[in-house]
Amino acid sequence: MSLTQLNTEKKVCDEGINEDYYETKSSIILKRIMDVVGASLGIIILLPVFLIVAILIKLEDSKGPVLFKQVRVGQKQQEFTMYKFRSMVSNAEELLESLLSYNETTGAMFKMKKDPRVTKIGRFIRKTSIDELPQLFNVLKGNMSLVGPRPPLPREVAEYSDYHKKRLLVKPGCTGLWQVSGRSNIGFEEMVELDLKYIKKKNVFFDFRIILKTIKVMFSSKGAF
Repeated sequence: MSLTQLNTEKKVCDEGINEDYYETKSSIILKRIMDVVGASLGIIILLPVFLIVAILIKLEDSKGPVLFKQVRVGQKQQEFTMYKFRSMVSNAEELLESLLSYNETTGAMFKMKKDPRVTKIGRFIRKTSIDELPQLFNVLKGNMSLVGPRPPLPREVAEYSDYHKKRLLVKPGCTGLWQVSGRSNIGFEEMVELDLKYIKKKNVFFDFRIILKTIKVMFSSKGAF
């Protein structure tokens, strides 16, 4: 995306989105019903996948837990614990500081294609986004939605401008426009514009379209690392 296009997107997305952003009661109820039904069905259908992945993670690295729990920032900057299948070695957080200079994305995010902390099973579940599946439990708990902006880390939000914080006006999601538009190939500023574009257009039909695109993306490793 060119600088001109980025500035145009920013101007368009910025209009009508402020800290007083309001969602109607009916839209909140419809989205919550969609979240609960979708997450419940997903957990039931994918239960065999959950069990197989859990066994493979333990076989490769028995020291660490199956699930990786991490504090993230959600709607209106409220912190919560997000769940993922562990895709890295058990001391991954301790090793992060030594790898920051190898960051391959822009802005307040860390991405590294050949991150040495990632395990063999971890590479596979990341490529297919299977590592994200436990977030269905976050959806049932109500601190995430099926579709929405990805929840950032507190250290990332500490670097946000007021403009960037607008992506935190709605509940974060398991998937969103960023994931179906290129994932890690997209820089931070472009991700913010996609999130604000989603917030402007947000409705259950748009969510359903994004979910269908997400299923397609899961079978492609493009943009995932």
